[in-house]
Amino acid sequence: MKTIYKPLFVALLLLSGISCDDKLEQFPTDAFASGTFWTSESNALIALTGMYRGNINYGTQVVPSDWWTYCGIVFLEFATDNSYDRRGDNSTYNRLTDGTLLPNNNVVNGYWQGSYRRIAIANDFLENIDNVNMPEVKLQRMKSEARFIRATQYFYLSQFWGDVPLVTNTLTPDEANNVEKSNKTVIVDFVIQELSEAVNGLPRFSEIPDSEIGRASKQAALAFLGRLYLAEKRFDEASEVYQQIINYGDNIIDSEYGPLFTTENENSAENIFSVQFVSGLAPNAMPQHAFPAASSGWHIINPLGSLAEEYGFDDGTPFSYDDPKFVQEDMGANRDQRFRDTFIWNESTFQGRRYVCHPDSTQSVDQLTYSKQATRTGFGFRKYFDETFSGNLRNDYGGNIPVIRYAEVLLSYLEAELEAGNPITQDLLDQTINLVRGRESVNLPPITETNPDLLRDMLRRERRIELAFEGTRLWDIFRWEIGEEVLSGDFWGAPFPNSVRYPTTSIKLDPQSRWYVTTKNFRPGDYQWPIPESETNINPKLAE
Repeated sequence: MKTIYKPLFVALLLLSGISCDDKLEQFPTDAFASGTFWTSESNALIALTGMYRGNINYGTQVVPSDWWTYCGIVFLEFATDNSYDRRGDNSTYNRLTDGTLLPNNNVVNGYWQGSYRRIAIANDFLENIDNVNMPEVKLQRMKSEARFIRATQYFYLSQFWGDVPLVTNTLTPDEANNVEKSNKTVIVDFVIQELSEAVNGLPRFSEIPDSEIGRASKQAALAFLGRLYLAEKRFDEASEVYQQIINYGDNIIDSEYGPLFTTENENSAENIFSVQFVSGLAPNAMPQHAFPAASSGWHIINPLGSLAEEYGFDDGTPFSYDDPKFVQEDMGANRDQRFRDTFIWNESTFQGRRYVCHPDSTQSVDQLTYSKQATRTGFGFRKYFDETFSGNLRNDYGGNIPVIRYAEVLLSYLEAELEAGNPITQDLLDQTINLVRGRESVNLPPITETNPDLLRDMLRRERRIELAFEGTRLWDIFRWEIGEEVLSGDFWGAPFPNSVRYPTTSIKLDPQSRWYVTTKNFRPGDYQWPIPESETNINPKLAE
C-alpha cells in the first residue's frame, strides 16, 4: 500500500495514533466520531491502512512495538545463534534465550502489546465496515484483509505463548481486565478457520495492482496457514497448502538475492508479503541502527561466527577454516554469494568505505568500549541496505522488509513432504531447494540427497542461510525443539589468527582465534514465553 500510503498518512495518525494503558481494552478513542467515520469508502481505506500500520513505530526504536517492525523481524535474531546485539549480554533480546528470561522482559511485552493492538484494530474494523456503502467485492476483500491480519497475530501468540486470550470483539475496560486464556488448540483452530476463509475473499498475488502493493493476497494467507501447519506437525496439510501457492504460478525465485531486500527490487514477485516503509513519512530507520560506524551508524547488528560458518564455498563444498579456498584476508572470497550479500567482514567495503575490525588495527574495535568500528563479532551487517543510499539514516530510507518470501514457501514445502514421510525424488528437490540455491546470483550445485535423515540437516542449513535475519530462526528453533543444542555454550565471532592483541582483546581464547562473544544457557521452559508481568498484575487470571 506504499502508493496510497502518503495521502492517507496524516489522517491515519489521527485515527490510530493514540495508545491505551490496558493493552486488551477496547479500541482506543480516535479523532473521528464513530457515527460519522464509517460512512465512505475513502474512510474505510484509511481504517484499512491503520490495520496494516498496526503498532509500527517509525523511528529508532530499540524494542519491538509490533512483529512487523525491523525490531520485531530483524532484531529477533539477537535471541538466536545468528546474531548478537552490540549493546551486550544485558540486551533483553539476548535474555530471551540465555537462561535469564523473566515476565518483565520488555521485548516479550512489546510483542504482546503489538499483537493485541492489531487485534483490537481489526475487531473494530470488522464490527463497523458493514456500515459503509461500497461495492460488495471491495467490502469482502477488506473484511478478508482484516481477518488475515487478526489471524497472523494469533499465529504469533499461539507459537510463542500457547494459551492466550481469544478476543474477537471490542471489549470494555472491565471485560478486558477480566479476560481468560483460551487453550492453544482453540487458538490454532481459530487461526486455521480465519486464514482458510480469508483466502476466499483475497485476490491472487498477480491480481494486485502496483498502486496496492503491500496488501494481502491469497498466497500471503496460505503461507501463514502453511507455517501454522508446519509448527503443529500437520505435515500433509502443510504440504497441500504450499502446493496451492506453487500451483498458482504467480511467484518466482528471483535471479538476484541481495536486491530483494533493498529498494532496487523490493517489489519482486518473490516477496509475497512485505512491511511497507515510506521515506520521510513512514521511514525504515534500521540504517541508523545497523550501518557501520564509518557510515555514521550504530552498528547494533553483529552477525555471529556460528552463522558465518554455515555458508559454504561457491562450489557447493562445506565451509572449513582449513580449506585452501578460505582466504583470511578476504573472508568473502570463494563463498556462497549470500554470504557476500549478508555480511561485512574485515577489509571489505561498504558504501565505498573500507571496513576495518582487525584487533591489531588502530581503526578497529575495543570490544569492551565499543569504540571505532563498534563490532562485537568481527562481522558487520549488509543485508537490507542499499549502498548507494546517502540520505538521513533515520528518516530518509524507505526500503521494505519481507515477511514471507517464495523461497520460504519452497523450503517449507520440501520440509512438509520430508516430515510427512512422503517419497523424496530428484524432481521434488529440483522444484524446491535446488530452485532456491540455484538462483542465478548464487548458482550452487544441486542437492541430490534423497535419504530423509541426511537431507533434513541440509534443508535446515539451507533454510538458516536463505532466511537469515528475516525473523524465522527463533521460531524454527522452537518448533524443531533444538534450543538446548544450538543455544547453549560459548559463541564466537570472526577469526584473527596471529593477532598480537587477540589474547587481550578476546575474553576467552579459541583455537581458531575467533573473538569470544557470549555464552548462552537455554532453558527448556523458555520454549514458551511468560505472559508479561504488566498484564498479569492487572488480570491475575492470565497467570493461572
